[in-house]
Amino acid sequence: MAKPTSETPALPVAVKDRTVHDHFGRFAAVASGWLGSTWAFAGAGLVVAVWAATGPVFHFSQTWAQIIGTGTGIATFLMVFLIQSTQNRDSRAINLKLNELIRAMDSARNQLIDIERLSDLELDEMQATYEKIKTGWTERQKRAPRGPQEK
Repeated sequence: MAKPTSETPALPVAVKDRTVHDHFGRFAAVASGWLGSTWAFAGAGLVVAVWAATGPVFHFSQTWAQIIGTGTGIATFLMVFLIQSTQNRDSRAINLKLNELIRAMDSARNQLIDIERLSDLELDEMQATYEKIKTGWTERQKRAPRGPQEK
Protein backbone atom coordinates (compact mmCIF):
# COMPACT_ATOMS: atom_id res chain seq x y z
CA MET A 1 0.00 0.00 0.00
CA ALA A 2 1.46 3.35 -1.02
CA LYS A 3 2.04 6.02 1.58
CA PRO A 4 0.02 9.19 1.16
CA THR A 5 1.88 12.00 -0.55
CA SER A 6 1.04 15.64 -0.94
CA GLU A 7 -0.79 14.75 -4.15
CA THR A 8 -2.78 11.90 -2.58
CA PRO A 9 -3.93 12.97 0.88
CA ALA A 10 -4.70 10.28 3.43
CA LEU A 11 -8.37 9.56 3.90
CA PRO A 12 -9.65 9.54 7.45
CA VAL A 13 -10.46 6.08 8.76
CA ALA A 14 -14.18 7.00 8.96
CA VAL A 15 -14.23 7.80 5.23
CA LYS A 16 -12.53 4.48 4.37
CA ASP A 17 -14.99 2.60 6.58
CA ARG A 18 -17.89 4.48 5.11
CA THR A 19 -16.78 3.48 1.63
CA VAL A 20 -16.73 -0.19 2.62
CA HIS A 21 -20.11 0.18 4.31
CA ASP A 22 -21.51 2.05 1.31
CA HIS A 23 -20.42 -0.72 -1.05
CA PHE A 24 -21.93 -3.39 1.18
CA GLY A 25 -25.09 -1.32 1.66
CA ARG A 26 -25.57 -0.95 -2.08
CA PHE A 27 -24.83 -4.64 -2.62
CA ALA A 28 -27.29 -5.62 0.13
CA ALA A 29 -30.02 -3.38 -1.30
CA VAL A 30 -29.60 -4.75 -4.83
CA ALA A 31 -29.24 -8.36 -3.65
CA SER A 32 -32.28 -8.24 -1.38
CA GLY A 33 -34.30 -6.58 -4.14
CA TRP A 34 -33.38 -9.33 -6.58
CA LEU A 35 -33.61 -12.18 -4.07
CA GLY A 36 -37.11 -11.05 -3.13
CA SER A 37 -38.31 -11.16 -6.72
CA THR A 38 -40.52 -13.66 -8.49
CA TRP A 39 -37.57 -14.76 -10.64
CA ALA A 40 -35.47 -15.60 -7.59
CA PHE A 41 -38.30 -17.67 -6.15
CA ALA A 42 -38.73 -19.46 -9.49
CA GLY A 43 -34.97 -20.08 -9.64
CA ALA A 44 -34.95 -21.53 -6.13
CA GLY A 45 -37.89 -23.74 -7.02
CA LEU A 46 -36.03 -24.91 -10.13
CA VAL A 47 -32.93 -25.74 -8.06
CA VAL A 48 -35.06 -27.84 -5.69
CA ALA A 49 -36.80 -29.56 -8.61
CA VAL A 50 -33.47 -30.40 -10.29
CA TRP A 51 -32.09 -31.65 -6.98
CA ALA A 52 -35.15 -33.85 -6.44
CA ALA A 53 -34.99 -35.15 -10.03
CA THR A 54 -31.37 -36.20 -9.58
CA GLY A 55 -32.25 -38.32 -6.54
CA PRO A 56 -32.71 -41.56 -8.52
CA VAL A 57 -29.48 -40.94 -10.44
CA PHE A 58 -27.52 -40.72 -7.18
CA HIS A 59 -29.60 -43.48 -5.54
CA PHE A 60 -30.84 -41.00 -2.91
CA SER A 61 -27.44 -41.21 -1.22
CA GLN A 62 -26.55 -39.36 1.93
CA THR A 63 -24.27 -37.05 -0.05
CA TRP A 64 -27.16 -36.22 -2.36
CA ALA A 65 -29.32 -35.37 0.65
CA GLN A 66 -26.58 -33.28 2.28
CA ILE A 67 -26.13 -31.15 -0.82
CA ILE A 68 -29.50 -29.42 -0.45
CA GLY A 69 -29.11 -29.11 3.32
CA THR A 70 -25.66 -27.55 3.06
CA GLY A 71 -26.67 -25.24 0.22
CA THR A 72 -29.79 -23.99 1.96
CA GLY A 73 -27.92 -23.61 5.25
CA ILE A 74 -25.24 -21.43 3.68
CA ALA A 75 -27.80 -19.40 1.74
CA THR A 76 -29.90 -18.87 4.88
CA PHE A 77 -26.85 -17.81 6.89
CA LEU A 78 -25.88 -15.20 4.29
CA MET A 79 -29.46 -14.02 3.78
CA VAL A 80 -29.80 -13.21 7.48
CA PHE A 81 -27.08 -10.57 7.14
CA LEU A 82 -28.46 -9.19 3.88
CA ILE A 83 -31.96 -8.92 5.31
CA GLN A 84 -30.72 -7.32 8.53
CA SER A 85 -28.67 -4.78 6.60
CA THR A 86 -31.65 -3.89 4.45
CA GLN A 87 -33.94 -3.64 7.49
CA ASN A 88 -31.46 -1.39 9.29
CA ARG A 89 -31.21 0.89 6.27
CA ASP A 90 -34.98 1.02 5.77
CA SER A 91 -35.61 1.72 9.46
CA ARG A 92 -33.04 4.49 9.46
CA ALA A 93 -34.55 6.08 6.34
CA ILE A 94 -38.07 5.92 7.78
CA ASN A 95 -36.91 7.42 11.07
CA LEU A 96 -35.16 10.25 9.25
CA LYS A 97 -38.32 10.96 7.24
CA LEU A 98 -40.41 10.98 10.42
CA ASN A 99 -37.87 13.26 12.09
CA GLU A 100 -38.18 15.69 9.20
CA LEU A 101 -41.98 15.65 9.40
CA ILE A 102 -41.86 16.29 13.15
CA ARG A 103 -39.36 19.11 12.65
CA ALA A 104 -41.41 20.70 9.87
CA MET A 105 -44.71 20.76 11.76
CA ASP A 106 -45.24 23.73 14.06
CA SER A 107 -47.50 21.87 16.48
CA ALA A 108 -45.33 18.73 16.70
CA ARG A 109 -43.24 18.07 19.79
CA ASN A 110 -39.59 18.26 18.71
CA GLN A 111 -38.53 16.00 21.59
CA LEU A 112 -39.99 13.14 19.53
CA ILE A 113 -37.12 13.49 17.07
CA ASP A 114 -34.77 10.50 17.43
CA ILE A 115 -36.87 8.78 20.10
CA GLU A 116 -35.67 5.44 18.74
CA ARG A 117 -32.45 6.18 20.63
CA LEU A 118 -34.23 6.32 24.01
CA SER A 119 -34.07 3.48 26.51
CA ASP A 120 -36.97 1.07 26.86
CA LEU A 121 -37.89 2.69 30.18
CA GLU A 122 -38.04 6.15 28.58
CA LEU A 123 -40.14 4.77 25.72
CA ASP A 124 -42.50 3.11 28.23
CA GLU A 125 -42.94 6.47 29.99
CA MET A 126 -43.73 8.18 26.69
CA GLN A 127 -46.18 5.44 25.76
CA ALA A 128 -47.96 5.82 29.12
CA THR A 129 -48.23 9.58 28.49
CA TYR A 130 -49.83 9.02 25.08
CA GLU A 131 -52.16 6.37 26.47
CA LYS A 132 -53.38 8.94 29.04
CA ILE A 133 -53.91 11.46 26.25
CA LYS A 134 -55.87 8.89 24.25
CA THR A 135 -57.98 7.90 27.26
CA GLY A 136 -58.80 11.55 27.95
CA TRP A 137 -59.76 12.12 24.32
CA THR A 138 -61.96 8.99 24.28
CA GLU A 139 -63.77 10.12 27.45
CA ARG A 140 -64.37 13.58 25.99
CA GLN A 141 -65.77 12.01 22.82
CA LYS A 142 -68.19 9.90 24.85
CA ARG A 143 -69.48 12.98 26.73
CA ALA A 144 -69.68 15.27 23.70
CA PRO A 145 -73.07 15.40 21.99
CA ARG A 146 -72.99 14.07 18.47
CA GLY A 147 -74.56 16.14 15.78
CA PRO A 148 -75.90 14.93 12.44
CA GLN A 149 -72.61 15.85 10.69
CA GLU A 150 -70.42 13.54 12.79
CA LYS A 151 -70.14 9.86 12.03
